[in-house]
Amino acid sequence: MRIYVFKSETNEGLCAFAADNEGSKLPIQFAPWHREGIIEVSQVPPHNFSRIKIESAIRLNGFQLWRLKQPAAAGE
Repeated sequence: MRIYVFKSETNEGLCAFAADNEGSKLPIQFAPWHREGIIEVSQVPPHNFSRIKIESAIRLNGFQLWRLKQPAAAGE
């Protein structure tokens, strides 16, 4: 399965994986969504995410959400 990577323009750090290049099944409450890239069948997903889990979530829900980790503040 080709996986498309999206980023929410209204919720900072919120990203999603979807099976279609339009992101038609992504949650509307976090729209608009901007496509950031494509993970081909032969490629490994970013951040060591499990391709099997991503594809399972897409089949079940039509998408999988994930959040970019916020950098630690200075002094933490």
